[in-house]
Amino acid sequence: MGSLYLVRHGQASFGAADYDQLSAKGLEQCRLLGAYWRERGQRFDAVFTGTLRRHAQSLAGIVAGYGEALPAIALPALDEYDSEAVVRAIHPQPLEAPTDAEGVKQHFRLLRQGLLAWMRGETQPPGMPTHTAFAAGVADTLARALDVGVGKQVLIVSSGGPIATAVSQVLGCPPETWVELNLRIRNSAVTEFAFNPRRHHLVSFNNLPHLDAPETRGLVTHA
Repeated sequence: MGSLYLVRHGQASFGAADYDQLSAKGLEQCRLLGAYWRERGQRFDAVFTGTLRRHAQSLAGIVAGYGEALPAIALPALDEYDSEAVVRAIHPQPLEAPTDAEGVKQHFRLLRQGLLAWMRGETQPPGMPTHTAFAAGVADTLARALDVGVGKQVLIVSSGGPIATAVSQVLGCPPETWVELNLRIRNSAVTEFAFNPRRHHLVSFNNLPHLDAPETRGLVTHA
């Protein structure tokens, strides 16, 4: 069996004009993950990332802790959906950036509704692929991981949407479950698949072994 590790990017800049930028905390999350793998002798035979800035910055943080270069192939299929476009497709009226707990709750209520509408083909957010095309890109990437070969170790650095899609495809989840998986994935969390020549098998989901200590638990974030 081979192993595939899917990592969500570190904490980005939720609520800022440019979300696609890791915070200092996000960089530290990723550095600690790289150090965790270095200490355990983890090796990688192939590395794939999305093309977003936060994906590249997250891999750079992992490399800083790992202490060795991890040459990666960047794939647009691993990029996140546009959450603002998803929300605007069901709520075209202007929305202020969330600044308090109630604003954050409203944002995620609308995001849930928008994601379900996109998945069901009820909306088509401007500038985004159909959900069918989005899911097909993730499926193609999973097939590419299989092609690396049995016994190999593969790393993917991406976002919550593609990772939740991968888990949903492996488990055969309905749309509602995909949305909840997506919104539960923590920053720098690791989801692990085992794979044989034909398919992937879920081993673990949304783990933070590199932050599981009293001095690092304050680094756990979701957005």
